[in-house]
Amino acid sequence: MKKTQLGLAVVAALPMFSSVQAIAADSSADAIEKIQVTGSRIKRTDMETASPVTLIGANDIKAMGATSIDSVLQKMTAASGAMTNPAVNNGSGGNARVDLRGLGAQRTLVLVNGRRMINSGTGAASTVDLNTIPVSMIKSVEVLKDGASAVYGTDAVAGVVNIILKDDFEGLDMNLSGAITGEGDADETSFDITMGSSFDRGNVVIGLQYTDRGDASQADRDFSDCPISEDYDNGSFYCGGSSYTPFGHVWADNANLQGQADGEWHDFDDTKDRYNFSQASYLYTPMRRLNLTGVGNFELTDTTRLVTEFTYSKRWSDQQMAPQPVWFDFTYDAENMGDSLLAHGVADGEEISYGRRMTDVGPRGYEQVVDTVRAVVGLNGEFDNGWGWDTSVVFGRNDSVDRATNLLNMGSIQDAIVEGDFNPLDQADWSGDNLQQYNYTENNSGGSQLLVISAGLNGEVMELPAGYVGFAAGIERREEKAWYVPDSLTSQGLANDPRVEPTGGRFDVNEAYVEFAVPLVADAAFADSIDLSAAVRAFDYSTFGSDETWKLGLTYRVNDELMLRAVRSTAFRAPTVSELYQGKSPSFEQVKFPGAQDQAEVTVGGNDQLTPEEADTLTAGFVYAPSWLDGFSMTVDYFDIEIENAISSVNDQYIVEYCLDKNTGGYINTGSALCQSADINFNQSTGRISFNNQLQNIGAEQTKGYDVNFKYAFDALDLAWRTGLDITILDEYIVDSGTSSIDYVGLVTSSLGSYAEYKTNFTLNVAGDSWDAQYQARMIDGLDDYSCQKENSKCLVPSVGTVVYHDISGSYIINDTVSLSGGVNNLFDKQAPYYTGNNDSNTDPYTYDVLGRRFFASVNVKF
Repeated sequence: MKKTQLGLAVVAALPMFSSVQAIAADSSADAIEKIQVTGSRIKRTDMETASPVTLIGANDIKAMGATSIDSVLQKMTAASGAMTNPAVNNGSGGNARVDLRGLGAQRTLVLVNGRRMINSGTGAASTVDLNTIPVSMIKSVEVLKDGASAVYGTDAVAGVVNIILKDDFEGLDMNLSGAITGEGDADETSFDITMGSSFDRGNVVIGLQYTDRGDASQADRDFSDCPISEDYDNGSFYCGGSSYTPFGHVWADNANLQGQADGEWHDFDDTKDRYNFSQASYLYTPMRRLNLTGVGNFELTDTTRLVTEFTYSKRWSDQQMAPQPVWFDFTYDAENMGDSLLAHGVADGEEISYGRRMTDVGPRGYEQVVDTVRAVVGLNGEFDNGWGWDTSVVFGRNDSVDRATNLLNMGSIQDAIVEGDFNPLDQADWSGDNLQQYNYTENNSGGSQLLVISAGLNGEVMELPAGYVGFAAGIERREEKAWYVPDSLTSQGLANDPRVEPTGGRFDVNEAYVEFAVPLVADAAFADSIDLSAAVRAFDYSTFGSDETWKLGLTYRVNDELMLRAVRSTAFRAPTVSELYQGKSPSFEQVKFPGAQDQAEVTVGGNDQLTPEEADTLTAGFVYAPSWLDGFSMTVDYFDIEIENAISSVNDQYIVEYCLDKNTGGYINTGSALCQSADINFNQSTGRISFNNQLQNIGAEQTKGYDVNFKYAFDALDLAWRTGLDITILDEYIVDSGTSSIDYVGLVTSSLGSYAEYKTNFTLNVAGDSWDAQYQARMIDGLDDYSCQKENSKCLVPSVGTVVYHDISGSYIINDTVSLSGGVNNLFDKQAPYYTGNNDSNTDPYTYDVLGRRFFASVNVKF
């Protein structure tokens, strides 16, 4: 197959990133190498396929000052939703995820060199923690923005991220980099060294990377130093916070009281007495990370090659939140507890609720130590007929220990209250010295394990008039298990939070696949070529049984300038061990309801009756590279992903609104399946809402939209110029819970991130003989607050305007050995926007930059 101008532009046109040469075929007359592109197991001479693929190269990563691949992937226009990153302090566990199409990280498959990566993180992890990927060892990243279950199996619903490691490097490469914000915090230092050597029959590459990332505090930014509350009637804002306050908060039938340091009480003032929990919370979370990597290729014979890969990562990460809020009920005994409440209308013998912010013991600390190892041993080669074969074994294991410090054993305190040894209304009993006997550190452990054994064939089976039919076929066996062991006090429900159950389970699956690439037409009057691709995968899971998935693609090359393409496929996602067997545990989620606290106690957990998600996907578009404008290319692709039997939990806010009467706080729709399973409880005297929201196969999700890219490379003024513009237009993202349907396009939420209608990335790069400079602009379209969609909602800031971030970077080659690079992200120090139903830090840290202006620099030494 000849290489045309269009053929080279198909992939090059797609991203604002560009490193096509990193994996492009050698097109010289005497050597045309066949390559494998993400989304297909068939080797071919050209990069073009029916599915859109974005390439990100090592230079693109360096230009962003990134020491972790998540910070690059999360800036793609195709990424949205709730992407865990260092700015997510509450509940992140130090993890980093990518979320293509906003469909959830669990629906994006992550591969390393075309093979599965072990799920990693804390507990019984169900997605890949991108911290386990060493940036210094990345040669390129291929992002397939299309369903690919027929090729790769489960999870490839929204797309595939294939991280390709350096496997042919020679020499020694060292980098020392640093970064710091304009406020002097969130400093980061990273050192990496890569060594490679080739010999007669192979190559070995070894890499080491160590990263130390500092923290930033919410207290050190004007937009986040206090949780903002709104006085809608007066159109004003005030410093709010939590009703769980230092010195105690009492709720009784006829009293709502705030404690004082001297032991007295006064009526709780909602605008003055709330506790500012932002002062002790991280805005940006610290982490230390060590990555070790080894990649080896050895020619055992002229036709057989041994392939080995080894990656190990160790992560130490921390989050910090405000001191623990504790709450419990007890009977007021004026004789033994004092008469301080009698004057405020509390009767002796009355049952009261008590809440307190434990500033007496200090902020809560959350620490994780996570070890992740992955090893691959494989053989591949060729038969005499030219067919290729490969076998491999992939083993991965993730082990984690996470700790929570400065917690109180409330079970023991409540026992002491009953026995008369602890007076909750006496401030002296809450002193630090007295609390030492009740203070404890929660220690939890967990992990996951993966084993994949596979074998495959690929080659050409027959010749048709238009060319040879390519094929690939293979079998795989995969075994996965995961576990989570909570702290003994927590598992018994003796701590302040409700009981957390352990998690444990496993499954195995046997799979077989076949794929064909069929040339239908070649060198015809109105078609240079028309090619059909087809794939089928059958699978048999120990947890739910067998099924199959398929994929059909068509490429129609009209001429050297224009190619049309389309893919229709089915995809699936099997429930993970965590989703099936996760024990019940409490999660405190943001909700808004009249008279209620702003956090509801939500019981979450797995469901062993879950069945796989099923999806229908369609992508269709064109690639245009006109001969009349050399260096210019454009692509337009339409995507449509429809998921049925979706594994999810119902939106927390929706449960509250559907099951509680907004006027009376009473229970409604009690006969519905949703409210029965939620078993919602609203204590109107304390304002505490609690309900169940475990995983279910509920409703459906559907997203539609367009990816558009323009790219132009040219020479002018003795310089090389490169421009790129990525645009993603989200036309629809509908979540049907079975009882309601919500279109999230143009909305920002308190827990699911955001779904901007338009997102764009613009890049301008200019390079001279020994230097280059780059400017990037990233635009996120304006968004409406999901919590303000109801007509009766009272919101002072119901929407967020369009946000644009500007970044600059550059590099300079001093000599053959030393080069320098640096830049500034968020050049104009754009502040994270506030909206009424915010997530944390008065904004959405999933979507917006919370750090502000950030400087980075690095020095590279290579031999």
